[in-house]
Amino acid sequence: MPRRLIDISNALENDVPADPPLQKPTIIYRNHQETAPFVASLFPGLKPEELPDGQGWAVEEVRISTHNGTHLDAPWHFHATMNRGERAITIDEVPLDWCLQPGVKLDFRHFPDGYVATAADVEAELTRIGHELRPLEIVLVNTAAGARYGQEDYVSSGCGMGYAATMWLLERGVRVTGTDGWSWDAPFVHTAKRFAETGDASLIWEGHKAGRHIGYCHIEKLHNLEQLPPDGFMVSCFPVKIRAASAGWTRAVAIFDEP
Repeated sequence: MPRRLIDISNALENDVPADPPLQKPTIIYRNHQETAPFVASLFPGLKPEELPDGQGWAVEEVRISTHNGTHLDAPWHFHATMNRGERAITIDEVPLDWCLQPGVKLDFRHFPDGYVATAADVEAELTRIGHELRPLEIVLVNTAAGARYGQEDYVSSGCGMGYAATMWLLERGVRVTGTDGWSWDAPFVHTAKRFAETGDASLIWEGHKAGRHIGYCHIEKLHNLEQLPPDGFMVSCFPVKIRAASAGWTRAVAIFDEP
C-alpha cells in the first residue's frame, strides 16, 4: 500500500535558538579535503593525493545533550520513580510498541504563551475533532511555539500541559505524547512568574511530574505539526538506544496510508 511520510522532527544544527544558551549543541564539520591526510595515514605509504580525487571522507564531531533536537524523554528524566513507587525506566527500557502507534493531534495554537492546558481543554479539543481516545495512541500537541522554532523567543513560546491534562491522557492508556514546544510543560519563564506569585512548588514541571504516578514518555521539539490532520496517521518515534539515559534523539515521522 502506498504511503506518505511527513517529517515531524527538527534537525540538529549549530547557532539555532532552540535551547537555552548553556544547552546548545556544537557540531564540527570536517570535509573530504580535511580528512584526506588522516585517511592516508591508515595505509602506510599512501599519499593523500593518491586517494580517489584526493578526497577522504566527510565526518562530524558532535557535543550534544540527549535533550537537544527532537527527542523522546523517558520516565527517568521526570523522576526517579514512576507508577507510584516503581523505579522509573530509562530510554533503553522504553517498550518499543509505545513508539509506533496511531497519532492524534490537538490544536492548541490559540492558547497564549505560558498558558497551562487543562483536562477540560483536552476533552473539548477531542470533542471538536470528533475523536474518541484509545489506549497507546500518541497524542501530539500543536502549540504556538512551532511557528517560532529558530527564533530567539522559541524557548519561551507556546502553551504547556498541566498535571491534570497529562493525567487525563495517561489514565486513558496514552503512554507517549509530544509537543512542538521546547518543553511539555509551560515555558519556565512563565512558570517562574507563577511560582513567585504563589510560592507553590507543585506548579514547577507539573506535566512532567505526572510521570511519578503513571509512567509515560513525551517527545519535545516536534516540527510541522500544522501539516497534520487531527487523526488518521501513524507516528514512529523510536529513540536512539543510550544505556541508562533519560532521553534519546528520534527522527519522528507521521505516516499516512494512501488509497
